Amino acid sequence: MGASQTRPEHNYDDLTDKSGFSQEQIKNLYQRFQQLSGNNEKISRDDLERIPALNNNPIRKQIITAFFDKRNQHQNDVGSLDEIGFEQFLMVMSHFRPVNSTATEEEKASVRKQKLRFLFNMHDTDNDGIITLDEYRTVVEELLSQSGAIETEVARAIADAAMLEVASTNVPHMAPDDFYEGITFEHFEQILKGIEMESRMYIRFLDMNTATMRCGKLSS
Repeated sequence: MGASQTRPEHNYDDLTDKSGFSQEQIKNLYQRFQQLSGNNEKISRDDLERIPALNNNPIRKQIITAFFDKRNQHQNDVGSLDEIGFEQFLMVMSHFRPVNSTATEEEKASVRKQKLRFLFNMHDTDNDGIITLDEYRTVVEELLSQSGAIETEVARAIADAAMLEVASTNVPHMAPDDFYEGITFEHFEQILKGIEMESRMYIRFLDMNTATMRCGKLSS
C-alpha cells in the first residue's frame, strides 16, 4: 500500500493540535479508519456495527452512537450525524488518548473533564444536560441483563435503588415528596471523584494498543 493510501489528506500539525495525537499515531488511526470504511472517506454506524470486538459489549449501542454525537467533536455543537469523516473520527478517539506523562496538573484535570463529559454524553441520550432515571435505568438494565443471570425487573429495581442513592448523596436535604430530576454533569463528576479515569478509558473495541496506538487487524 502506497503512502498516498495510508495518510490522510489533512494538515498533520493542525490535527495534532486539535487531537493531541502525534503524527505517527494519526497515521495509525487513519489506517484503522480506512479498514473500517473500506477505503472510503466516511464511515457509518453500520461500519462500526461490523466490529467483532463490539458484538458482546453491553453498551455497544452507546459506544457506536457516541461516534456520531456532535457533542463529542470538540465543536460545542449538538445533534447527530449519519456519517463521519476521518477528522471527526479522530476527535472522538482523542477522548481515549492516555494522559501525557509530562502533563501539568491543570492539563490532567482538563483531560479528565473531557473523558467524564464523553461518558456523561453517552448516558444523557436526549442532550438535556441531565441523566434521568429512565436513561440511567436503560444503561444499568443493559449492563446487568446481558449476563443472563439477572431478570429485567431485578435490573430495573437495582437501577432505581442506585438512582435514589445518588439523589440522597447529591441532594441530601430532599423532602419525601421532592422529585429528583436526575444526574447533572456536576453530580456525575462527584460520583466518579474517587475513580481514576485518565488511563481507564481504553480503545480495545477497535483492537488498538492504547500504549502505542498502533493498529491491529479486524477479525474475520
